[in-house]
Amino acid sequence: MIRKSVTMGDVARELGVSTVSVSKALTGKEGVSEAVREMIIKKAEEMGYRYTGSKKENSGERHNIGIFVSERFIAKDAYYSRLYEKTMMMLSEQKQMGMLEIIRREMEKEGQLPALLSSGQVEGAIVLGQMSKDYLQILKESGIPLLFMDFYDENIFEDAVISDSVFGSDILTNYLINKGHKRIAFVGSIRSTSSIMDRYIGYYRAMLKSGLEIKDEWRIEDRDDEGERIRFDLPEDMPTAFVCNSDATAFDLVKRLQKDGLRVPEDVSVVAFDNFIYAEMSSPKITTYGVDTDLLARAAIRIMLEKLADPGYSVGRVLVSGTLIERKSVMPVME
Repeated sequence: MIRKSVTMGDVARELGVSTVSVSKALTGKEGVSEAVREMIIKKAEEMGYRYTGSKKENSGERHNIGIFVSERFIAKDAYYSRLYEKTMMMLSEQKQMGMLEIIRREMEKEGQLPALLSSGQVEGAIVLGQMSKDYLQILKESGIPLLFMDFYDENIFEDAVISDSVFGSDILTNYLINKGHKRIAFVGSIRSTSSIMDRYIGYYRAMLKSGLEIKDEWRIEDRDDEGERIRFDLPEDMPTAFVCNSDATAFDLVKRLQKDGLRVPEDVSVVAFDNFIYAEMSSPKITTYGVDTDLLARAAIRIMLEKLADPGYSVGRVLVSGTLIERKSVMPVME
């Protein structure tokens, strides 16, 4: 029988302290009293925990890392499934243990800690996809290292790895403007996630820079307060082009426009964000700003491992750039 190596989480559970306290004690960092430090070091030695005290020498240590995903994302959005799979695969390649827990709606509303966290099975956690501020605060107060992935929160400061949504949406909008479009709408519920808000800001900035009108009815909701997709309310004063916050939204929009008798791109042009399966499935295929999910996952893992090695390590927000991918959903406007 292979004996499982002892982790910081194991030591923390034995003593009833946080993993962060164990890490600080074993790395010689401030934040714990000498009495607590001695108690932790003694218990770690008794349990057979091996720590060299050097991040470089300790780089081969195996960690249990939780990946917490909101039920509304993993169940409804295949993009998040791909991002989760990429992260798990890369953790495995680096000999790290990734452990998924889906955060159900009732857990989030009732403030129930993830089972992986309450049982002390993980030493750090990557939170994938926006959750409520109250729930993020509960996770933060647990004391383990956290990293937000594909979102950030202005009121709860934690390191985050996100796609460069403002720049990407600016690129998409300017692409339409350079094709002669002046009447451009945005599709996305901007209060749903930080990434959708940022994509709206990129669109808004590009329109302002070009001196183009931005009508209230040209900001179109695509989901409700629970994140469920809703039927589009298309404006009476139709634009010539739409910037969509995601490929999935663009896919639905193209079908809706065609159902209403409009041709894409002959009558209306559509661009989107992500470069996921929906952009290829659509007819016509959708021009999109591709998010590099490999770089997102790789950056998230690197930062989490640094945080586990050094509890004082912090990077703020890390932006991952993407690429404009031209397909068949845009046609120039002839004046």
